[in-house]
Amino acid sequence: MAIWLTKDSKVIVQGMTGSEGSKHTRRMLAAGTHVVGGVNPRKAGQTVDFDGTALPVFASVADAMKETGADVSVIFVPPQFTKAAVVEAIDAEIPLAVVITEGVPVHDTAAFWAYNIEKGERTRIIGPNCPGIASPGASNAGIIPADITPAGRIGLVSKSGTLTYQLMYELRDIGFSTSVGIGGDPVIGTTHIDALAAFQDDPDTDAIVMIGEIGGDAEERAAAFIKEHVTKPVVAYIAGFTAPPGKTMGHAGAIISGSAGTADAKKVALEAAGVRVGKTPSETARLMRDIIQNR
Repeated sequence: MAIWLTKDSKVIVQGMTGSEGSKHTRRMLAAGTHVVGGVNPRKAGQTVDFDGTALPVFASVADAMKETGADVSVIFVPPQFTKAAVVEAIDAEIPLAVVITEGVPVHDTAAFWAYNIEKGERTRIIGPNCPGIASPGASNAGIIPADITPAGRIGLVSKSGTLTYQLMYELRDIGFSTSVGIGGDPVIGTTHIDALAAFQDDPDTDAIVMIGEIGGDAEERAAAFIKEHVTKPVVAYIAGFTAPPGKTMGHAGAIISGSAGTADAKKVALEAAGVRVGKTPSETARLMRDIIQNR
């Protein structure tokens, strides 16, 4: 079992005929993902061949869902068109929309997230500016490399794409149930807390890795949630221990002011909730390995 993405998930790709969409559709197919089609209203009715797999192009997400039973959409469209693409996915009530696009204006993300709430949150949104979600050995929706790790019993939630890949690689001897890259923008759909709750309820996840970064209070809120609701062991890494105050570091949300949002402040909050926090990705992996080996 995995969270949100399983071997039975049927995936469509909004933007499948574009350069990034086609490249990653081919990669997802190679990983065993059940991709059933794409969406591009200008190319509706066409069929695209991916190394012998012919995928139909539909005019809309609703059409694709009706014809294929799709329950996941991966969105590879330029930033200026992302809001419209997500709104279309929400209107179609697809259960999961994974928004890979980087550089989406914050007010666009806020608008489509508010629209999702208005419509009853029937669509889970992951992203934007994220690597997606992967359940090793089952399905891969996004850009997470499929050959880093086998299936296992660790769940991972991360703001950072590259740190997602690094922790998956460092713990490849144990393996992962699902890895979720939530993105580092100031406004995102799925949060650390959402993933922590799902992993807590997943019978095939034994322990959780959480990756955060400086800026904002998402990690502090996650710490409070862990303290009250998570009984499984959690280890964490916070990127930015050496970041100078007042500087934006990488992601748009990674800015600190004074003592608020610093890596040290987040570390204190997490440790108070019983989370073991590594100062480096390798140390974080070692902490998780110690937990697994001593269970």
